[in-house]
Amino acid sequence: MTDPEAGETGAGQSPVPDRRLTDALDAIGAGAYLVDEQGRIVAVNSLAERLLDRPAEDLFGQDAHELLHRGPQGQPLPTTQCAMRQPFHGGYPAQAEEDYLARADGSLLRVSWLVAPYAIDGTWAGTLVVFHAPEPAHSAGPRPEHAAEPLSDFERLALLAETTTQLTSTFDIDEALRRLVRLVVPRLADWAVIDLIAERDEVWRTAVVQADGDTLVHHEDLEGPMPPVPEDSPMPLSRALRGVASTLAGPETYQGPPDSGIAVEQRRLFDATGIHSAAMAPLRGTREVLGAITLGRAKRPGAFTVADLPLIDDIARRAGVALDNARLYQRQRAVAETMQNHLLPQMPSVPGLQMTVRYLPAPDASQVGGDWYDAFTLPDGATALAIGDVVGHDLEAAAGMAQLRNMLRAYAWSQQEPPSRIVNRLDEAIMPITDVAMATLIFARMTGTDAGQWRLTWTNAGHPPPLLIDHNGLAHYLTDGHGLLLGTGVHTERPDATTQLPPGSTLLLYTDGLIEAPGQSLDEGLNRLRQHAAALAHRPLPSFTDQLLRRVQPPGIDDVALLAVRTPPWQHTGRTPTGSR
Repeated sequence: MTDPEAGETGAGQSPVPDRRLTDALDAIGAGAYLVDEQGRIVAVNSLAERLLDRPAEDLFGQDAHELLHRGPQGQPLPTTQCAMRQPFHGGYPAQAEEDYLARADGSLLRVSWLVAPYAIDGTWAGTLVVFHAPEPAHSAGPRPEHAAEPLSDFERLALLAETTTQLTSTFDIDEALRRLVRLVVPRLADWAVIDLIAERDEVWRTAVVQADGDTLVHHEDLEGPMPPVPEDSPMPLSRALRGVASTLAGPETYQGPPDSGIAVEQRRLFDATGIHSAAMAPLRGTREVLGAITLGRAKRPGAFTVADLPLIDDIARRAGVALDNARLYQRQRAVAETMQNHLLPQMPSVPGLQMTVRYLPAPDASQVGGDWYDAFTLPDGATALAIGDVVGHDLEAAAGMAQLRNMLRAYAWSQQEPPSRIVNRLDEAIMPITDVAMATLIFARMTGTDAGQWRLTWTNAGHPPPLLIDHNGLAHYLTDGHGLLLGTGVHTERPDATTQLPPGSTLLLYTDGLIEAPGQSLDEGLNRLRQHAAALAHRPLPSFTDQLLRRVQPPGIDDVALLAVRTPPWQHTGRTPTGSR
């Protein structure tokens, strides 16, 4: 696989075997080896050693092409004729059904292979070669007369690789189930049935899907709650749901007197679908059985045989791990959301001011937790406003947010100082007494003036700037009072900034999830927010916030917290607003 023009590697610079790579390759159910950018072998699994009849020590550091690749007659293969050469140099995956590798004794090993680039820590490191040697025809034994034509060894390997890739790339249970069905139908069967065990050991027939040509049809009339799993039933689905074993079944399996409610439902399934052959396998998580998958053939000719069960078991095992991870992920998300919702406060009632808050959790569970807002009345009658974002996600960020908010409240209540001094105190305390690594924050005081207007004094610790929109739709960002974010360990004096809030104006505090989106600059996000906020200035405050979120359309990759405050329209009452100084 080495390009003749790639140059020589210095003497004594053969790759050092990496035990971690070897362990990873041993998890692959086929021969496998890794080559570096020069085409030298840097890792090999034990199955490849056996197939090639070569110990790992004889393979490490060797040019894979020169050592292994041969023509059909055993002749050395020029690099120009090597099918792996182009994908190797181009860094893209490829496959071949028939090729030849040289064993240690000079004999040829006929193989099908798959190559793909691999990366370490996000950096391209070389190429993975996975190969399979077809078993001799006599070892497989005769297939039953009505058995379906099996997948080739390479097709089985490719299906398992695709299953792993597809199912481990999502943490959404429904999406994982949709992908699982698409992987097996119609490739292996024309029906797929998935039964999941929910809380309190309740069984739910989650999906009954039929392949109608290229279309997948869901049969909701066959889905729904199922009877409980019997403890000692020998029937196939009951055994699979207990995690006992995969097995085969047909309509005749459930024609006798039923031993449980599940047997009754299974007879109904076979009668309704016309399935003449089925294979059932348990979906196992790391700690418990999650359910079972049934593959059925109705219009598709050929019956499942015991030779098909290892492949279906492998698919079910990968699906079980993926579903288990998705369940754990969603539980963690639910805990984080519940915790955060309980920690986010109710807004105070301040005469003359309107306040509205919104919080949108990110769809991805790993992004929940760090955004927060707060508003409360201070001892001198002023109104404190805060919005922030703790670096990190999940429960750790939610817990850090709670620590930060409670400390800020305590400092603001006990120390009658400008916002900058309060935030300085908070910053000094973060590292020694909290679990917060870094955070951004805006802390502000709103006070009334003798003229019946409102004054805002604030300091900004690395947070997106507040947006002020007057009742005529003039909008601008309050960029003064900006300083370092919290938790840097750099202690400098923070600035304060003060501005008068016009009558009927709207002050908008928000987190970065509202303005950041992939492929878009921060300035573009800020401009879009300002444009839509100005257009909505005439709306009542609740409608303003709802429509703003709808129009800006946060990309959903991070939480969004939003706090909007509106001052009263101008009217002379002779009264001094709350918190006047």
